[in-house]
Amino acid sequence: MKQIVILSGKGGTGKTSITAAFAHLGTTYGIFPPAVFVDADVDAANLSLVLQPGILDPKEFWGGSLAVINPDQCVNCGACSPVCRYDAIFPDPQKAQVQWIDPIACDGCAACVYACPEGAISMVPQQEGNWFQSNTSFGSLFHAELFPGKENSGKLVTLIKQQARLFAEDTQSQYVVIDGPPGIGCPVISACAGTDLGLIVTEPSLAGLHDLKRVLETLRHFRVPVVICINKADIYPEGTRAIREFAISESIDLIGEIPYDENLPRAMIEGKPITLLFPDSPAARAVRDVWQKTIQLLQPQEDHYGSSSS
Repeated sequence: MKQIVILSGKGGTGKTSITAAFAHLGTTYGIFPPAVFVDADVDAANLSLVLQPGILDPKEFWGGSLAVINPDQCVNCGACSPVCRYDAIFPDPQKAQVQWIDPIACDGCAACVYACPEGAISMVPQQEGNWFQSNTSFGSLFHAELFPGKENSGKLVTLIKQQARLFAEDTQSQYVVIDGPPGIGCPVISACAGTDLGLIVTEPSLAGLHDLKRVLETLRHFRVPVVICINKADIYPEGTRAIREFAISESIDLIGEIPYDENLPRAMIEGKPITLLFPDSPAARAVRDVWQKTIQLLQPQEDHYGSSSS
């Protein structure tokens, strides 16, 4: 079983559109059992808008814990307030004789728990989101929603990746395809760790090249092999040329250049992969080529050279 993560340095490069097309192409080209898909952008999940899943098994995600004061035990000694680095402890406006912890300001460090001589403070687990295993027309999708203001997105990404991998092993699926979050923060690190191939989707601009370099450093840190795909490659030839030259200088395979195609936003509006709705469009043909090259890269060595290397 192979895991591929699709990343970009920022949002809006077409990463999710390509992932959705991969889901359709996997069934079209007879991959069975179907590939398992993961939407690792738990802060703003949108792959489900295109794959239109029916949710099978929603589950709660319990992340960190917050400190809570038991007013019946608090003697208002004030020992907790000086150790709070986040200034989250105040006199309770309802009960002036006890302290109160602001749940928004609290970071869950538990320093106040150890400082309280009365044992009046405890750490209470918090539900920070939900995660889902869903059925789609193209196979199973694992996705999640982190509640607003919560900070355990990396942990939630790790959870749904693990669940997807276990499901793939149980169903003997050959591939897990991860639609990664934008940027290079904790969710991206969780999404790319342990994967077999990273596909970076970039666009021909100075910002696109800059973000490409940042994501490349992240993937290389985790020793993940990397390939590049340029989306909207024809809108700025000079920018595309700069990315080609960078790929050559870094010995990275450029496996596709997808042209700007008005059919792509039309497909997104319809909530369907472009390869399904407009299969003969220029972008669909280019994405199909990227998919085929990606699968070839994930095949065992004997598929390429006729014998297995040890």
